[in-house]
Amino acid sequence: MAKRRLPRMIFDYIDGAAGDEAGALRNRRALDAVTLTPRILRDVSKRSLSTEVFGSEAGVPFGIAPMGMCNLSAPGADLMLARLASKYKVPLGVSTVASTPMEEMIETAEGHAWFQLYFSGDGEGTFRLVDRAKAAAYQTLVLTVDVPEVGRRPRELRHGFKMPFRIGPRQFVDFALHPSWSLRTLRAGRPDMANFRKDGFDFDRTESRAKATWDTLSELRERWHGKLVVKGVLDDQDAIWLKERGVDAVQVSNHGARQFDCAPSPIEVVPKFRSELGVDYPIFLDSGIRSGSDILRAIVSGADFVFIGRILQFAIAANGEAGLLQLWKVLEEELSIAMAMLGLAGLKGVGTVRRNRS
Repeated sequence: MAKRRLPRMIFDYIDGAAGDEAGALRNRRALDAVTLTPRILRDVSKRSLSTEVFGSEAGVPFGIAPMGMCNLSAPGADLMLARLASKYKVPLGVSTVASTPMEEMIETAEGHAWFQLYFSGDGEGTFRLVDRAKAAAYQTLVLTVDVPEVGRRPRELRHGFKMPFRIGPRQFVDFALHPSWSLRTLRAGRPDMANFRKDGFDFDRTESRAKATWDTLSELRERWHGKLVVKGVLDDQDAIWLKERGVDAVQVSNHGARQFDCAPSPIEVVPKFRSELGVDYPIFLDSGIRSGSDILRAIVSGADFVFIGRILQFAIAANGEAGLLQLWKVLEEELSIAMAMLGLAGLKGVGTVRRNRS
């Protein structure tokens, strides 16, 4: 439905992956390869999906991954996601390149928002964003480290996708063939990178982020006194070093295969992370999650919490906020049924169990 309703350029921006997109296929195949053994004759008539994240109760064990320019999927999409986070008391990842200002996002989410940070250029603008997030009362910062250079995504290149938009004949025809999206977007105003509307805040989506080092992390840890998550970790030794340097959680992620088509799937490496980091250290996971069963696969494999991205934008593009709520309910129902099959009445502590003992 989203593919029919969105201009092809916009759909491919959301759906596309790096290189020949083998990484996206690997994510799917790796998840499919994880089997969960049913357990029988256990009373699972009452099941709870709730869990804890950094000591706070969350209604479900999955949240909203940071995604840039969500308002491309539909006007107001960012705030739909913020209202969802508030309703379910789950973290909303607010992207550096969100299409709604970070201050409005955390207010609408009623505090259930984490700010996702890209290190860029020499870092001066990056640390100004950190100070701004602090002033907006964010309690958790998510440093994304897996984009030293922006991945080459052929679908974007083919359509000439750039931010801000540059409208040429090809894009004009694409938008004209999708009048509903185009008219609604025109009325709402062209989406842009809203955190950079203020004077003194600039961002180049294609700028190199390759100067970030372990010293950068140390400086960030000194300046940020809230919870610090590092996202985009796939090597267990890196994860150990992050823990030793005071990072509060790691997010195992290959960026939905959008940056590097050769990277392993997070579901493949998370059991080793759990073994190396211990039972109490928070491990989050994203990339390729498409169902409630996928969420349970990740949790049983060793993740404490799961983040979901693309499919939420597809739901919004298909049917607005009603579509988003419908998809969320489907995920809840699928997860609850899968838990019953495994003989699980709750999820707390399940992330420390290896999948071959499920």
